[in-house]
Amino acid sequence: MKYPDFTDKHESLMAKHLTPDLFTQLQDVVTKNGFTLHDVINSGLINPDSGIGVYAGDTESYQSFAPLFNPIISQYHGFDENTLHTTNLNPADIDANDPDPTNKYIVSTRIRVGRNLADMPLGPAITKSQRNEVETRAAAALANMSGELLGNYYTLSDIPETVKTQLVNDHFLFKAGDRFFEAAGLNRDWPAGRGIYHNDDKTFLVWVNEEDQLRIISMQAGGNIQQVFVRLTTALAELEQHLDFAFTEHLGYISSCPTNLGTAMRASVHIKLPCLGNNMAKFKAITEAHHLQIRGIHGEHSESEGHVYDISNRRRLGVTEVECVQDLYQGVVALIAKEQLLEHA
Repeated sequence: MKYPDFTDKHESLMAKHLTPDLFTQLQDVVTKNGFTLHDVINSGLINPDSGIGVYAGDTESYQSFAPLFNPIISQYHGFDENTLHTTNLNPADIDANDPDPTNKYIVSTRIRVGRNLADMPLGPAITKSQRNEVETRAAAALANMSGELLGNYYTLSDIPETVKTQLVNDHFLFKAGDRFFEAAGLNRDWPAGRGIYHNDDKTFLVWVNEEDQLRIISMQAGGNIQQVFVRLTTALAELEQHLDFAFTEHLGYISSCPTNLGTAMRASVHIKLPCLGNNMAKFKAITEAHHLQIRGIHGEHSESEGHVYDISNRRRLGVTEVECVQDLYQGVVALIAKEQLLEHA
């Protein structure tokens, strides 16, 4: 392997921080799961428009390739390599009443976290048999859900067509990952070892072996952020009785993409803001002040439809889950207040 031929189109943090000297230092490093520097940077090499450009294959990657990961993590999260991450999943610490009780602006609220098993490689390095074992263990843990979390698990390759059609219509069914996932090795053996769990009300959902081994999602129509968070934390407490998740004192919950480290949380609303949509300078000023990001309603790299935007927390590492949710709540309150001012301008 030789030093990459970066072009002026390679704008990722990886391309910025991977110097020839650092490349020489790391080019022969291999983790216990066989993950190499080439594996770490391949997605960013193949996709010049990648924002980050690196993936980890296991928890060890963050130590073995620390000279590359640390400056990327520091720049993205504003998090010093000597700082410890703290977690707080206590709903009692949140002050987040429904910011839109008439549902004029907020279409839906969704909070998700990523989790990976402590004794398994991450998605980019996992073997087919290990992935199957993750699915078996996850399905067994989910079988213990009760109350409003009670539901069914469906293996992707065995989903009946009628159920598959309904899940697609509900926007629940995840598909083979995008080109960034493909280059990172996250699409291997598709769809083996993947599946979906959802409760009867479809307000609680778990994706198994998509980007993270578990993508745990609480969601509902409207803007009751606190209710969504309570459901999520209840489910996490149940799952943690049966599964041991990868976590370090420095980086928090471990994920293959460095942007998801720490809380591994994305708290979001779909919100209709036509006036702010026509004044992106004011829109972005508010979201940036509250550490939020704007996406289209179909996720990252998508456009808005009908001036409905996906607003979510940008910070994940070095802040608690409660702070992430509080950022979202306070930002949404500010966005709605500004939208109302512009409506009457």
